[in-house]
Amino acid sequence: MMDSQEQTLEQERNIQQPTAETEQNALQQHERKQYQNKQEVLERVREIAQSDEAPQKDEVDYLKTVFYKLHTAEREAKLKDYIANGGNPDTYQIVPDETEEAFKAEMSIIKERRQKLFLEQEQEKQDNLQKKLDIIEKIKAMITSPEEANKSYKDFKALQEEWKEIKNVPVEKANELWRNYQLYVEQFYDLLKLNSEAREYDFKKNLEKKTRLCEAAEKLAETPDAISAFHQLQQLHQEYRETGPVAKELREEIWARFKAASTVINKKHQQYFDERKAQEEENLTRKTALCEKIEAVVKEDNKNSNDWDKHTKAIMELQAEWKTIGFAPQKMNVKIFERFRKACDEFFKNKAEYFRNRKEEYKNNADKKRALIEKAKALQDSTDWKSTSDKFINLQKEWKTIGTVPKKMGDQMWQEFNGICNKFFEAANAAGAGTRSAEHQNLNKKREIVEQLKALTEQAGDDLQAKVQKLVAEYQAVGHVPYKEKDKIYEEYHAILDKLYKTLNINSAKRRLNNFKDNLKQVAGRGENALDNERARLMRQYEQLKNEVQTYENNLGFLNASSKKGNSLIDEMNRKVQKLKDQVQLVREKIKAIDSNKQQ
Repeated sequence: MMDSQEQTLEQERNIQQPTAETEQNALQQHERKQYQNKQEVLERVREIAQSDEAPQKDEVDYLKTVFYKLHTAEREAKLKDYIANGGNPDTYQIVPDETEEAFKAEMSIIKERRQKLFLEQEQEKQDNLQKKLDIIEKIKAMITSPEEANKSYKDFKALQEEWKEIKNVPVEKANELWRNYQLYVEQFYDLLKLNSEAREYDFKKNLEKKTRLCEAAEKLAETPDAISAFHQLQQLHQEYRETGPVAKELREEIWARFKAASTVINKKHQQYFDERKAQEEENLTRKTALCEKIEAVVKEDNKNSNDWDKHTKAIMELQAEWKTIGFAPQKMNVKIFERFRKACDEFFKNKAEYFRNRKEEYKNNADKKRALIEKAKALQDSTDWKSTSDKFINLQKEWKTIGTVPKKMGDQMWQEFNGICNKFFEAANAAGAGTRSAEHQNLNKKREIVEQLKALTEQAGDDLQAKVQKLVAEYQAVGHVPYKEKDKIYEEYHAILDKLYKTLNINSAKRRLNNFKDNLKQVAGRGENALDNERARLMRQYEQLKNEVQTYENNLGFLNASSKKGNSLIDEMNRKVQKLKDQVQLVREKIKAIDSNKQQ
């Protein structure tokens, strides 16, 4: 069984004491200064490096995190401004930062000082341990001579004062050292044969001091700063332990009061850390979500500069949101920031690579277009109208297959190329003019042919197409007509011809479409993907036909815009355009038939 004094000692040993981790977290969680730029951080680091005070690890780590957070943000802002002002990301170079070099130098000094200080503190702890062991031995020796206890009282009190002056000892030895000290102190008091008045006076003074410590501990409950209150409580505990005993009948009572006040502060302290921990976990969750978002953006396919601009804006917004979120738990804070920064760096690296490749692509496209311009220049003065027209049309087709170049350069090159084409076609059309009398005769011939074509619209039969082709050949063989009549006869001819072709093509297209629909089941039977493959083939054919139609219509625009007299070249191109359009319609109907079959 423990007596009351032993119970008191055991209770004091079990009170919550700040561990090294608790102290570190307490400092970390305490309100920190907010730095606006790297220079402010550097000044604080330099102040720590040049100060005689011991550098605090948590503050040093915090300063390092803040510095590189600001450093990364500054670097990204410079790159963004560079690109926004028309800079080429391929040629962008990161300029060495003098502030960063100075920061590293000061941090190196701090690291050396902390290492040296750590060794000194460890040695000091060992020295303090030995001093306290010596004091315990001296008190232990006093206990072995009970008859000398009264005479040794002054020496005993001096040893107690000396004990108070000695501070830190190795953590692993602290509890055992304290237990032994208290054990022999209590034994000395139990042997002490002071006169009743002196002993009671000593107990009374100790009681007054411990009562003041209780009151101070109770008042700490009113302190709004839980961290500050906790640290002040630890100081009160140190004083309480160093205060001598009170009368036996009051020992449990005074200790219970002090312990109750301590419990209130400890609970507020724990609650503060629980809330702070919850906030940091929430910050970690939010930052993890941002990392996932930015990693998803990095994986997005960027087909053109608009995609890159859109995703760059998204990245910037995520970075701005990141800055509004507080710290994550210490063990994850650096890791989550490195994950976020890695994703950002990967995006901007990919962006720079894209624009570098696009620059090379622009150069190749520009070289190809310049080569076509040179070919057009070589042909522009040719009077071999038919052959050269075909060559110009081929050059125009080839031009459309070449990719893009920067807009300003592309506009200039197109104007030059288009101007050469127009010049040639205008000359070709001007050279086709015939005599006036021949033109009137040609007009009458074409009117007769148009009347014959009109008569065919009322006929039917398998030979209808042959009759139409014969009249078309006759019409094409007729030369130019008067300029004033050109458009009228042209429109009349093509109106009736379009009507006939439409009738012929519709009948033919219907037969071809019906045959295609009948064969769909056979196509589907070739395999699971047969219809999809056929549809894909038709889609490619559809796009190719549309491109051909556009090319012919563009060329017709050249001819119609400046031509003074109709000619066979225009008629031939119009027929090709109509035929291509009919093919486009047929392919479209085939695709619809496949889609309908798949739905069924």
